[in-house]
Amino acid sequence: MSNIENDPAEQTVCSADTAVAAEPDVELLHPRDVPLGGPRAMRVRRALPNRGRRMVGAWCFADSYGPSDIAGQPGMQVPPHPHIGLQTVTWLVEGEVRHQDSVGSRRLVRPGDLSLMTSGHGIAHSEQSPPDHSSRLYGAQLWVALPERSRQISPAFEFHSSLPRHELREGAITVLAGEVDGAISPATTYTPLVGASLEISAGGRLDVVLEPEFEHAILALSPGLTVEGVAIPVGAMLYLGRGRGEVGLNAEVASRALLLGGEPFTEDLVMWWNFVGRSHEDIVDARAAWERERDSDLTDRRFGPVHGYDGLTLPAPTLPNARLKAKGRYHSRP
Repeated sequence: MSNIENDPAEQTVCSADTAVAAEPDVELLHPRDVPLGGPRAMRVRRALPNRGRRMVGAWCFADSYGPSDIAGQPGMQVPPHPHIGLQTVTWLVEGEVRHQDSVGSRRLVRPGDLSLMTSGHGIAHSEQSPPDHSSRLYGAQLWVALPERSRQISPAFEFHSSLPRHELREGAITVLAGEVDGAISPATTYTPLVGASLEISAGGRLDVVLEPEFEHAILALSPGLTVEGVAIPVGAMLYLGRGRGEVGLNAEVASRALLLGGEPFTEDLVMWWNFVGRSHEDIVDARAAWERERDSDLTDRRFGPVHGYDGLTLPAPTLPNARLKAKGRYHSRP
């Protein structure tokens, strides 16, 4: 998933505040509405980075969308764009998205499939609803920040069509990353973290085992969800802090959510557009490389061409007139 805003916010250094005990135990993070591909394109709900909080563990970006009726419409159409310093995670509830990238990967992602792309030093990819797509599109796209020791690794792509799953009386838990109650995902991770898809039966309560050393959050994908007595609107995220061994989710109707968590990230990050770096210079260098390489015949490339995509690439936005400056892991509150 790309952040294709023409004027991405300058926020964008996340400072690693390790005083987690001082953070609020429960905090509701409301999403903002973002057009994906321009004002006439599909829209997504962006819960991270948030005005109040930038990260949950190493999870640093969280978009959810749908269920949207895309019958007779192009659906998701994101041209080739670059990434550095992160992993992208695609998870669908309904519909299909075709992933193509500059390391030669070409996959049609369907509900229940995990698409995991590791950008490392640099990769480019596109995401499109196929021409014969289903009438509805519904899912989430997430980013995981890579730690310093791993952020310059070679780019790679993983596709997992079979993931560990707990079938419970009140719902189900599918483990996307990390471990939940003994079930371990095959997805490659570079920091201690967890990601899981949660399904809750109508009128039911789903109890999920947590790692107390992690901070956690619940991202609501559908209405009628209540966690710790807090109703979570669709697309919003409830931050849960650390120290919990379990969390309960109550659903008025059949509901879906994502559990995201991990050890609090201990490094400062600069996030701008589709790049996760450590300094203003990291971002400047990556942007310059993309603008030099895209739609060109250069053979020496940092990002490389997206194989199988017929069309132009996505241009990088203009950098702000000031240096990207460090800001806290979360904004101070009164």
